[in-house]
Amino acid sequence: MGYEVVLLMLALLIAMVVLGVHIAIALASCSAIGVYLMLGNTSAAVSILSNTAFDAVRKDVFAVVPLFILMGDIIWRSGAAGDLYRSCNRALRHLPGRLAIATVAGNTIFAAVTGVSIAAAAAFSRIAYPQMKALGYSRNFSLGAVAGSACLGMLIPPSILLIVWAILTEMSVGALFLAGIVPGLLLALLFAGYIIIAALMRPEIAPAYVEPLEKPTPEERRSELIGGIGITVLIMVVIGGIWFGVFTPTEAAGVGVVAALIVGFAKGMTFRETLDTLYQAGKTTAPLMFLLISASMYSRLLALGGGVNYIQSLFLDANIEPYMVIMLIVAIWLVLGMLIDSVSIILLTVPIFAPIAVSLGYDPVAFAVFGILVVEAGLLTPPFGLIVYTVKGAVPDPTVTLGMAFKGAVPYFLLILLAAAIVLVVPTLATWLPSIAL
Repeated sequence: MGYEVVLLMLALLIAMVVLGVHIAIALASCSAIGVYLMLGNTSAAVSILSNTAFDAVRKDVFAVVPLFILMGDIIWRSGAAGDLYRSCNRALRHLPGRLAIATVAGNTIFAAVTGVSIAAAAAFSRIAYPQMKALGYSRNFSLGAVAGSACLGMLIPPSILLIVWAILTEMSVGALFLAGIVPGLLLALLFAGYIIIAALMRPEIAPAYVEPLEKPTPEERRSELIGGIGITVLIMVVIGGIWFGVFTPTEAAGVGVVAALIVGFAKGMTFRETLDTLYQAGKTTAPLMFLLISASMYSRLLALGGGVNYIQSLFLDANIEPYMVIMLIVAIWLVLGMLIDSVSIILLTVPIFAPIAVSLGYDPVAFAVFGILVVEAGLLTPPFGLIVYTVKGAVPDPTVTLGMAFKGAVPYFLLILLAAAIVLVVPTLATWLPSIAL
């Protein structure tokens, strides 16, 4: 009876999501109905679900989410992201497509202090796109560079998706953070390689560097120096502290917020701007925390009904090759990526897919990175394409259309899937750092 209820609730959950019900409400509602149907007692169902929610909120790892979001918001609002981009642009001036490469480089570093692709997409849409447009870069090429490189925030630590994955699977947040570094850098190199090849083959989409007539003022250079050094130190403190065991990911998040505030005040952030940043971080965090609590309730339903074991047996008893199972999982993730956001995809599928992958012999850490990459690709696919919509809404150019942004993002979508395949075939890329550091 248990697995039948789980399957019924899974069908109801999918129906509610398709009808437009908020994913958190759908998860909580299906969990409540399913537990009641299995137990036949309202008080028992309420008790189990309330205890599940309470236990979820009490976990220290839940504090990581709001703290890293706050850290990223402070860096964004302080203007350090703009400093970082301008520094990268000058350093890469001799490379073809330097502004697009600078966007990738800036996003790679910015991802290490935000963990949220939306923040990166919004920031670089206003920082990088106007510069590329002013210097004659193709709009499709420019939009693709901004949208594609923003996805790095979902893989390079402190990624919110890695935190959510760790919470759902009860894995180490620190291990997943370290696991995302090498694949994240690999993906950034793939992006940069594509940009260089595209700029060499079609020079008209990325004109060569021209030395600006006006040199940066001493004040601008000082601001860039503070922003660049501040972000570098922040990354070293947060990631290095976790790597060398100085503090846990939760403690690293707290230290990171303090360091980000120091950078922000050094950049001239006012008390009012700091309060606005706290308010915005709260607005971003609250829905995500509700999602995680409702996902914990959904996981409890799966555990009580034996749903994971039943679905796992369906895959394993079908006598199909492991790679075909993985292909099916990828197909489901890509289809869901066209409809809902990446956090919701992970909440819906990871409690089911992660145990299946482990039973097939895949390393759980490597599969986590593989999964994040595939889900990441869904951020660029129509009709949802959350990153693309963010770029469209943030660029200060009313002539930009969604079609242009989606077209420019296609090469990056393919490169993300290529990186995912490489990680699946060579899992050491993801497991090497955690194995030597933890």
